[in-house]
Amino acid sequence: MKVPSLPCKIVLALGLSAVLFATTSPLASAQDQPTTDENSTVTYPASFFEQYQPYSVNDMLIRIPGINLALGGGGPGNSGGNRRGLGAGGDQVLINGRRIAGKGNEGNQQLTRIPASEVEYIEIIRGTSGDLDVRGGTQVVNVVLKEAESNTSYAYELNIAHYHDGKYQPGGKISATGQNGGFSYFLSAEREPRWEFRDGFETSYNLDGSVNETIDRDFGGDAWPTALAANLGYEFNERNVANLNLQYTENDFLSYADRIITDFRVDPASVRIERDETPTEDGTWEIGGDYMHVFADGSRWRTLFIVNEAENDAVRDRLQIDGSSITKDLFLSNYIRTRERIVRSSYVFDLNEAQSLEAGVERAQTILDTSLQLGLLRSDPAANNGGPRFGNLAPITDANGTVEEMRYEYFAIHNWQLNDRMSLETTFLFEDSTISQEGDVSKSRDFTFFRPKLDYRFDITPSIQFRATAEKDVIQLGFSDFTASIDGSDDEQNAFEGNSDLRQTQAWRYQANLEYRLPNDAGVLSGNFFLNDFDDLIDNVDVSTGDQVLGARGNIGSGRQYGVNLNSSIRLLMFNQPNMLFTAGLRIEEPSLTDPILNIERERSMRGGGSNYSLGFRHDIPTRNNMNWGFNYRREFYNEFRVWDVDKIEQYPKVGSIFSWVEVQAWGGLVYRFEARDSRDRCRVRTRYINGNIATGNIDEIEDSCSDAGPVLAIKLRGTF
Repeated sequence: MKVPSLPCKIVLALGLSAVLFATTSPLASAQDQPTTDENSTVTYPASFFEQYQPYSVNDMLIRIPGINLALGGGGPGNSGGNRRGLGAGGDQVLINGRRIAGKGNEGNQQLTRIPASEVEYIEIIRGTSGDLDVRGGTQVVNVVLKEAESNTSYAYELNIAHYHDGKYQPGGKISATGQNGGFSYFLSAEREPRWEFRDGFETSYNLDGSVNETIDRDFGGDAWPTALAANLGYEFNERNVANLNLQYTENDFLSYADRIITDFRVDPASVRIERDETPTEDGTWEIGGDYMHVFADGSRWRTLFIVNEAENDAVRDRLQIDGSSITKDLFLSNYIRTRERIVRSSYVFDLNEAQSLEAGVERAQTILDTSLQLGLLRSDPAANNGGPRFGNLAPITDANGTVEEMRYEYFAIHNWQLNDRMSLETTFLFEDSTISQEGDVSKSRDFTFFRPKLDYRFDITPSIQFRATAEKDVIQLGFSDFTASIDGSDDEQNAFEGNSDLRQTQAWRYQANLEYRLPNDAGVLSGNFFLNDFDDLIDNVDVSTGDQVLGARGNIGSGRQYGVNLNSSIRLLMFNQPNMLFTAGLRIEEPSLTDPILNIERERSMRGGGSNYSLGFRHDIPTRNNMNWGFNYRREFYNEFRVWDVDKIEQYPKVGSIFSWVEVQAWGGLVYRFEARDSRDRCRVRTRYINGNIATGNIDEIEDSCSDAGPVLAIKLRGTF
């Protein structure tokens, strides 16, 4: 009989333990139950969560069925640090009805920092309105805090993680939340370990199936990122409010890779040892803020701004080790600095009781500075004259560049409550931008785009909502594709060419969504169909010169993506277990495009992120020291998960990942939490071609590799004061 893996044993043990202690616990009393108003907004009072004695806002949200739909409903490209400018979308979390001006320091980041004791109520806003600070989300979460003349509360967490190689790494975080009159603040500091050790093995096969090479590969990285954040707000009076948001992160670390390479193409087989050492300096900072003035007639003027910078400087040395002799034969220095300066201002006013209009302008400047130096060891000592800039090796590549985009967006957003059950929000946006490049290539190009959007919502009943959207989207360019860069996943590819002629990918996106919220907060069922038509898609293209095979990112034409998302989040009331929450999700997508080299229709290149399914379970047992336990499982499937390059094709077989936990409130009123996670094997099958590209060349070898970081066990101690 096969012995269960460690993650399976952990989940089984947690489940059996919880069943032994399980008791039927009723939900909160009737007056504490969530309510749904005429606008389909669901309100959860803080008293609803008291039975769970939550530690933070996040502990409150995870008890809400379907909350993943609300937190993940920003739409394509609308959330996170890669978002195009500020826009009307963004993070779908509001604090006291306001949007936090930031990318790395948005509302989502506050959920684990704000103590639950500070919350008055939580709203799940399912409709559209001109009063909202964000637009376009399927749902918006609004966390409303208690008002007090003066108060401060603190939350902290201490943790330690154990990795499969025996390494122990501690970490911790602390936050303060408070207000004094019109002044409010969130302050936080954290230092979390990011240790990784991956044990991998690769076998390379000839076309006839014989082994030509094996690589025993170990990879490690010891990072200790530090993050400091502050969100400050001041209400001058009921008509004037200002906020300032600050964030700083630092993450300098050293990573390494050890390879024992056995070559079976010679007799007897030869063995050599390689080691990569890559010290990296990484850091970011961000300053954001906003000011809002409310006029006597209720209209609003608001201005937001962001200034940020991200800097990464990595230097890779490849060392050949022969006994006590160490020889450096490759030097690769890669420096990237990204800066953003964004300001957005708009005026919102009511046309009548049913209609409102927001009009404004956004200015965004994005600057990317890159520098890449490649040095290789030559047999002639005189050729190794590159000096420290090339690791004292022979200069091969010295690529430097600056890419800048200056963009203006002029927009108008019209919101119309057609009746008490229907709404229509229409957006007209005109974009005017200039992309200029300096360094190895000097070029400047102008672009204009018209980006309309329609968002229609129909509340069939207060519990059933239909939503349909159609919009023109312009996807943010990765400016690193303009200049030479590196492929860190391929030991044999030193650099990737840049392309100064890239154009933005454009898309028409269509979605239809139906959501049903079950009575008595019993759960949420949701189905979503999507269709995306792309123009100027970006993928790998052939830029080879002479007998040198080279690849770069380039526009390859049109493509299409369609599919369906199905999600459910159900309390197990049918088994008289209202505190058991079962979640399931399924995403199926069919992406297609025409390969620029093979001239065939295929899926888009992707290592992951395509079709997937997920299962989750959570059981709260308030009568047992507020114990809760559960697990989440996710696996990608259905798609090919291939990446097509000029001279190689990579396929990424998928296995599921699992996360489980058990949590209890015990001695000292503290929360004790045990976690286990395992991302499972990471595998790749790479087919290399020689004497041409993947269309004209011949298969040279097939590399089959897998690596495993093993399970990670963690203990966390949480408290407030």
